[in-house]
Amino acid sequence: MMLGLLLARAGIDVIVLEKHADFLRDFRGDTVHPSTLEVMHELGLLDGFLARPHQQVAQLGAQIGGEFMQLADFSRLPTRCRYIAFMPQWEFLDFLASEARQLPRFRLLMRTEATGLLRDGPRIVGITATAPDGPLEIRAELVVACDGRHSTLREAAGLTVIDRGAPMDVLWLRLSRRDSDPGQTLGRIDAGRFFITLDRGDYWQCAFVIAKGGFDAVRAAGLPAFREDLVELAPHFRDRVEEVASWDDVKLLTVAVNRLPRWYLPGLLCIGDAAHAMSPVGGVGINLAIQDAVATANLLAPRLRAGQVRDDDLRALQRRRELPTRLTQAVQIAIQNRVITRVLHAQQPVRPPLLLRLLSHSRMLRGLPARVIGMGFRPEHVRH
Repeated sequence: MMLGLLLARAGIDVIVLEKHADFLRDFRGDTVHPSTLEVMHELGLLDGFLARPHQQVAQLGAQIGGEFMQLADFSRLPTRCRYIAFMPQWEFLDFLASEARQLPRFRLLMRTEATGLLRDGPRIVGITATAPDGPLEIRAELVVACDGRHSTLREAAGLTVIDRGAPMDVLWLRLSRRDSDPGQTLGRIDAGRFFITLDRGDYWQCAFVIAKGGFDAVRAAGLPAFREDLVELAPHFRDRVEEVASWDDVKLLTVAVNRLPRWYLPGLLCIGDAAHAMSPVGGVGINLAIQDAVATANLLAPRLRAGQVRDDDLRALQRRRELPTRLTQAVQIAIQNRVITRVLHAQQPVRPPLLLRLLSHSRMLRGLPARVIGMGFRPEHVRH
């Protein structure tokens, strides 16, 4: 959606496909970081964007065993918005769509799902899709696959994925919020358990981290045992864990960390999760995808206006975005292996390591993870 908006602003005819009738999907990436807020400011859309329902968090901390630690402080970042905005993704998408629809060169086709690729020899020249009125073909100078970690177009192109591995999966659920509840935390961590709560105004969006492939064992232990695990980590939820009435109220996110060694073919480009699925660590996935979109518009808009995108142009885009992707994934994998794996397999009470103690006692040091999380390794800026 962001790429469609940017290209249409640059005077390029663009069609965006969305297979659903609306954007109302729960438990998608909702953390809008300072780098993305900076893009919204550069587009002149920040005030309207922030008028949508959201919460602002300038500091993140975690309850580790019996100790609360401050871990990231965004308040000193060199950006216009020095905080994370927690906004439901359907609000973000709806806002971008409403702005993009005002541009004459933008078209959004809802209930239209890309199903395959059209080829002319080695070159991709469009897509096949299904729509409410039946199958259709759309031809284009460039097809951009933004269809996620299970990308249909990536599979149709035969692009291979390098799996980096992930030691955990995530169970998402929601619990009602009370004014007396503790504030926002990055996580509640204890032996064998990792629990994250995100403030959604009138409810908490909760993530319960489990060992990879462990959902069947959690289900086998029963819903009462699962509720008790939640209460042990967050005792203030004791009066409402019954809101998790069945396993239908618990959604499994199978975590994957992977990337394509080659993001493109002639006429086709993969970005976002289609090119590099990110761990939920740091909530950076949506923001890295936005950075991909900005870089794509900056580099390819002039070529698209000229009517020809060369392989060298797509290669240059991958070169620009591959380094921040690799660095971000390296940080995520280090945290997964050195922190999350140890926590999930711990038998004794967890104590904060020295590094986290240093972060908690130094506001200056807390600016370092805030910069990595909030801005990334190569922030992109709107040129067109």
